[in-house]
Amino acid sequence: MSSILTPKQTEDLRADTVRHKSVIAYLLGNSLNTTAAALKAELGLGEEVFEGGTAPKFQALLEKKWTGSVRIYKKIAYYEAENATLQAELDNLASSSQSKRNQDPASWLPRSPPRHSLESHQETINCLAFHPVFSSLASGSDDSTVKVWDWELGELERTLKGHTRAVLDIDYGGPRGGVLLASCSSDSSIKLWDPADEYKNIRTLTGHDHSISAVRFVPGSGPDHLLASASGDKTVRLWNIATGFCVRTLSGHSGWVRDVCPSADGRFLLSAGSDQTARLWDISAGAGAGADPDAKLVLAGHENGIRCCAFAPTASYPHLAALAGQKKKPPSGSNNPPSAPEFMATGARDKTIRLWDARGVCFKMLTGHDNWVSALVFHPGGRFLLSVSDDKTLRCWDLAQDGKCVKVLADAHGQFITCLRWAPGVVKKKEEGEGGKGEKGEVQIRTLIATGSVDKVVRIFAN
Repeated sequence: MSSILTPKQTEDLRADTVRHKSVIAYLLGNSLNTTAAALKAELGLGEEVFEGGTAPKFQALLEKKWTGSVRIYKKIAYYEAENATLQAELDNLASSSQSKRNQDPASWLPRSPPRHSLESHQETINCLAFHPVFSSLASGSDDSTVKVWDWELGELERTLKGHTRAVLDIDYGGPRGGVLLASCSSDSSIKLWDPADEYKNIRTLTGHDHSISAVRFVPGSGPDHLLASASGDKTVRLWNIATGFCVRTLSGHSGWVRDVCPSADGRFLLSAGSDQTARLWDISAGAGAGADPDAKLVLAGHENGIRCCAFAPTASYPHLAALAGQKKKPPSGSNNPPSAPEFMATGARDKTIRLWDARGVCFKMLTGHDNWVSALVFHPGGRFLLSVSDDKTLRCWDLAQDGKCVKVLADAHGQFITCLRWAPGVVKKKEEGEGGKGEKGEVQIRTLIATGSVDKVVRIFAN
């Protein structure tokens, strides 16, 4: 059999006495004396190969070389994976320059490093919420406090104390001109804070029998200004924030309800729970108007508890319709809204994200996270879906490319990422000659997101 080595390489190999001694010492150390003797004879080495009891040193040398090779192969695999990720990002860059891409809010994606890293909480950060008008960001933590930050300056403005256990979720909302901050806690209460009055606690809502894991203001809910909450008591409740009374209880989940999300028009709620299901509720009719409060669509398919859910914005409908194989695309403009939510997304402890249509059919599963998916949000531009996970990464999925993961921020946090929020858009008022007085104008996308983590840090990513 011809050697694959060149004559020069063969000569160098035979001259490598250290390597020969390492092999012989290894054989002797494993009681393979006959094999060692045969190798020495083949190499023309004498019986006294080792001087001064150096055999143990040579025996360990061979093992070190083997383990060193394994480490090298692991590094090669790591850098190959990194190279593949970077190449994927390059492949998905638009033909225009990166600076022009960053100027287009509809295609902006977060990138490292963050603009600010905010530190003050003493325990895990569970939730975040942006003020719809001002540069305020609220965060809630296992340390039982809510902190309000100026995200532009990266400074802490105030700390709100009132809950006696972990703050699990927060949200800004309420009547126009009277924005409130709602917080919910493991102490089974919801508190309303007034930003216009030094964040005074103006009302406490009680009624749930267990920890309250999620709270959201329901947009367009009329004079009652409803607030939705989800709890470990397996229910979703609707509250009148003016009176503080619970006006409806939605029952159907068989386990802890982890998340709740209202539709943009306030007619529907989407809830997700540890029972591995998500449920769509029609809350457009009043409780006393003959509506069935238990009428719902059940989304089943996850193999572990669902931790988060979201309605897709109408801007995402063309991309999601193509993914779902629908020939007739649903309306995507704000002037022609659909009668019911067309698409939804859920993230679960089975490490997957699932996309659903209005029939409750899962038409796409996004895989890539290596641990529980903790939060997700649709890009307001419609093309992307962002998610965070206990694998410490933030991932961006391109709905126009079959849900392909096109960007990964592997260094977003040093510990499990628990929450993700996108700042609400700013409504630009129309001029008098562009549609009349009092009409809403175009919603301008804000290229601004925030993440929170077990590492007790809030990170701000902005263009």
